[in-house]
Amino acid sequence: MPDYKAPLRDIQFVRNELLDYATHYQSLPACTEATPDVVEAILEEGAKFCEQVIAPLNRIGDSQGCTWSESGVKTPDGFKEAYAQYVEGGWPSLAHDVEHGGQGLPESLGLVLSELMGQANWSWGMYPGLSHGAMNTLSAHGTDEQKHTYLTKLVSGEWTGTMCLTESHCGTDLGLLRTRAEPQADGSYRVTGTKIFISAGEHDMADNIVHIVLARLPDAPAGTKGISLFIVPKFLPGTDGGVGERNAVSCGSIEHKMGIHGNATCVMNFDAATGFLIGPPNKGLNCMFTFMNTARLGTAIQGLAHAEVGFQGGLQYARERLQMRSLSGPKAPSQPADPIIVHPDVRRMLLTAKAFAEGCRAMVYFTAKQVDIVKYSPSEEQRERADAMLAFLTPIAKAFMTEVGFESANLGLQIYGGHGYIAEWGMEQNVRDSRISMLYEGTTGVQALDLLGRKVLQTQGEALKGFTRIVHKFCQANEGNPQIGEFVTPLAKLNREWGELTMKIGMAAMKNPEEVGAASVDYLMYSGYVCLAYFWADMARVAAEKLAAGTTETAFYTAKLRTARFYFQRILPRTRAHVEAMLSGADNLMAMSEEEFLPGL
Repeated sequence: MPDYKAPLRDIQFVRNELLDYATHYQSLPACTEATPDVVEAILEEGAKFCEQVIAPLNRIGDSQGCTWSESGVKTPDGFKEAYAQYVEGGWPSLAHDVEHGGQGLPESLGLVLSELMGQANWSWGMYPGLSHGAMNTLSAHGTDEQKHTYLTKLVSGEWTGTMCLTESHCGTDLGLLRTRAEPQADGSYRVTGTKIFISAGEHDMADNIVHIVLARLPDAPAGTKGISLFIVPKFLPGTDGGVGERNAVSCGSIEHKMGIHGNATCVMNFDAATGFLIGPPNKGLNCMFTFMNTARLGTAIQGLAHAEVGFQGGLQYARERLQMRSLSGPKAPSQPADPIIVHPDVRRMLLTAKAFAEGCRAMVYFTAKQVDIVKYSPSEEQRERADAMLAFLTPIAKAFMTEVGFESANLGLQIYGGHGYIAEWGMEQNVRDSRISMLYEGTTGVQALDLLGRKVLQTQGEALKGFTRIVHKFCQANEGNPQIGEFVTPLAKLNREWGELTMKIGMAAMKNPEEVGAASVDYLMYSGYVCLAYFWADMARVAAEKLAAGTTETAFYTAKLRTARFYFQRILPRTRAHVEAMLSGADNLMAMSEEEFLPGL
């Protein structure tokens, strides 16, 4: 199995040289303690923990999986001990409020740690990852008493959290959920129902598990307007603040699944379990979106993680594996064959994974800056602008990054040839683990509808303009720059086309609403490719400036320029196919009747 190495140099490049995080933190009064020295120390220690503690458990988690019994779920060997080290190191509290035991550091810094954990061992990283969303939800919507009772334990890592939405008869359509909550005289509720696909729903790594559950009150209106949100802990809090009596919530079974075997995906039964309302009655979905948006950005990071693992694993193998001779003559004449990295098609696969991993890192770190501004900026105008940008970018980041992350994982396997299909190399696990990312927290199709229908067309294109203005200003500022002209010219053309396509789809949708659904996935993928084109053009600008000024890291910055060129010449042309598809209309999808699908079966 390839050795995982935290990509610290590229992380430093994106944060320090491309996005100027040092100035960003100093502009936010709550983030000034995140000085470059502090950040560097945290990233170095986080990298060590991920490389040395949880990465070696990745294969173990996949081969052993979790085991269910009536007394609970046991995680794979070493998972519990690694989590104890994680808690002892203070990692759960990194990006949470000081008043609840947190270290008060920025959300964006916590997201970097999430990336490193995800690359090292995605299954393990899901346990604290779900807790992070539960913490954000409680912080935003919980009462002072709920924060004191639950948030402090979640922040310390003593307890973990989950998100309980899905039921067997409803996935994305939460308006159909049936779990009910009966009010009690003491102000609590009795929650009854069954939730499925609950990641980290039951395990042996923490003293308690705090479930954040969607349910209906007896007098709730139908549909999504009648959903409320509840805290339902595995153990009720004791009078001393610790664990009290067992609540009536249990894991009925764990799923046997394609990947992420080290994480328990549970069927959770709530049998008149004691719960506590979070936020206003019948406004649970609004509150849960705090959790869901956290999870969607976390899932975007999963796409980045699998792309990075695909690239790293593929690169290690390509440099060592001997196979055939280069078409232009031997490159390793003392060897019986050349290493496969000399072959153009292997380089195509490596460069694709590299371009996606590094491009997606830039995009998600840019998005993380908006998270910081929304949470910490004293300026209402800045918060509103960043919130609009975050709303626009989140569905693109979640869906596009997971699609290309899966592609990169497949390419990593392909580089190994037949060996990639064998478990001992670890590349087939990366493929299996990555496949879920396009499904949970809203499938690619759901994210695409959200982007095109809600975020773009319902705002008359204003959400899109927030980003295209940034691209326009970049292209204007660099017009005539000979060092990056090859990137600026096509980027400016795509930026104009983006708005024109949006208008065409909007006009077609006025005549036939199905046009939105028919165009949405192609529109999202097109948007993702254009977003990455902007970030790669900007990275090329930084690299060109460093090379012109003289640098000892010539190979690093030259590689940035060459990867940008590869992206623009080899990957960005995919936008042309998406344009033709999205403008072809809904008729080629909707004209066929249901009966016409059946002939030949």
